[in-house]
This record gives sequence, structure tokens and C-alpha cells, in this order.
Amino acid sequence: MRVIITGGTGFIGRTLSGHLVEAGYEVIALSRKAKTSSKILGEKITLAEWEGKTSKGWVNYADGAFAIVNLAGENIAGGRWTEAKKQAIMESRLNAGNAVVQAVKETKEKPKVIIQSSGIGYYGVHSEEIVDETVPLGSGFLPEVAERWENSTREVESFGVRHIIIRTGVVLGKDEGALPRLIMPFRFFFGGHPGNGEQYFSWIHLQDEIRAIRFLMEREDLNGIFNLTAPGSLKMKDFSSILGKVMRRPSWFPLPGFLLRMIFGQMAEETILTGQRVLPKRLQEYGFKFLYPEAEPALQEILNK
Repeated sequence: MRVIITGGTGFIGRTLSGHLVEAGYEVIALSRKAKTSSKILGEKITLAEWEGKTSKGWVNYADGAFAIVNLAGENIAGGRWTEAKKQAIMESRLNAGNAVVQAVKETKEKPKVIIQSSGIGYYGVHSEEIVDETVPLGSGFLPEVAERWENSTREVESFGVRHIIIRTGVVLGKDEGALPRLIMPFRFFFGGHPGNGEQYFSWIHLQDEIRAIRFLMEREDLNGIFNLTAPGSLKMKDFSSILGKVMRRPSWFPLPGFLLRMIFGQMAEETILTGQRVLPKRLQEYGFKFLYPEAEPALQEILNK
């Protein structure tokens, strides 16, 4: 069975591609730099050149495919949100979603399922209350991005294609994503939580992210919205303390909120200094079992292999 992955050479996409190939799937990874990306993904994965906006160059793979997993999008946490950066974040997601819909329209044999990436930023800022899939849209830039991102592929439902939306938390992996940036101060004994540390930090181990995507892809009875976060959501001050323990470093040097606001502006306000206590209610209701439901074993596995 064939699976197409947009963003297939990214942090999550690369690991997902390898996992699915090992499971016996034919994987097509879409990339703007297909020739150079082949060195990253290896010979077992087919790379298709893609300009990020249309189905040109890969619609033939979509015809009769089992799934399209749409992970493409500009990095949200990649620096200060200038107007140009915000436009790139939004447009990259909408363009990718429109390309997926275009591909589905052009196929004779429709894919069985579209898995549309999104983020827990959809819910906006929350404090102590538990956030599940029933919580409504929040306010701010991230909720706006998430809502439009999710809606960018919703049209496929009108063609009878199963549509899954995954609202992912902070994915923890060793070499990419948020964790390398989080651990850097600890390496130099300046580790600590950002701001007051009271904000909730909803995370998921990379392995569980990949396993959950495959679980949802293969469960043909499932559709709709799923939170992809570990059950062990916790406050940032507690996560930082556990991180220090695993690294055998103190967690004593909080990063002042005003400094983060000066450096990162709105991005700090919506992603670093605030959070939400997001739980994977639907995922667990349908029987998904996490390998790493709690932070300490997850960090031990990542950092002390």
C-alpha cells in the first residue's frame, strides 16, 4: 500500500517515512529538493519533486494511494514572528492543503484517508483546565493558523475520503525539534524554566507521534480530530526539573519572561510563556497505548540511549 507524505524530509516526516517502509508500505516523500534529500531518506523511499503549491509531479502517486499524510508547513518556532514570517507560516500550510485537495480531485481511485497535521495551538491559552478535543477554538495567531490549516483539506470529505486531523503537542526527539533548544542551557549549568514555569507543557515522544499517526491511518473506523499529546502533560517548571534530573544538571536559572518577549515577541507569548493542559482523550478511548506516557522515562530514553 502506498503512502504519500508531504513534509516527508522534515523532523516528523523523515521518521514516519522510515517507520512505514519498515512496516511494508510503499512511501512517497514529497520534497522541494528531491535529489539531495535521497541521501537523507535512503533508497527504500521514493522522493518526488514538489514545489509546495500544487499536485504537479506527484498526482500519479496519489491515484490509488492508501493515504496522504500532510505534514508540510513553515516552522512555527523558528524565530520572531515578523509579518513576513507569519505570512510564510500561513501560506505554506494553505498551499500544501490546497495541493492535497487538488490531487484528490484529479485521481480516479481516491486515497482511502487524508491525515491532516495541525497543532494544539488551536485551543489558544489555557491555565489549569483540562483541554480535550471538544474545547473550542481559541484566539490569537496560532488558533487562526490551526483553524485554516485544518480546513484546507476538509473538502476531501465530500469525495468520500476519510479525514483525520491530528493536533500535535511539542514533539520530543534527540536531534531536532524543541528538545535540543531546551537542553542547551542545561549543558552549561544554566538550565531552568521559561517565565514563571506555571504554564502547562503538552508534549509527545517522537516514537509515540509516529505510532499514533500509523494507528489512525490504519483504523478505518476512525475520523475527525485527535490530540497527539502524552497523557503526562505537566507544568513547565516540573518538566524543567525532570529534564535537569535526567541530565544530572541543576534547574535553577529561570529565563525571565520580559527577556523572552524582547527577543521573540508574539511568538514567545503564544508558544513559550503560555500553554495548555492538553490530553489525548479520543486516542486513548479508541485503544492507543503510549510507549512513553510520562516525561521522565521519555527523556531517559531520548537522552541516555
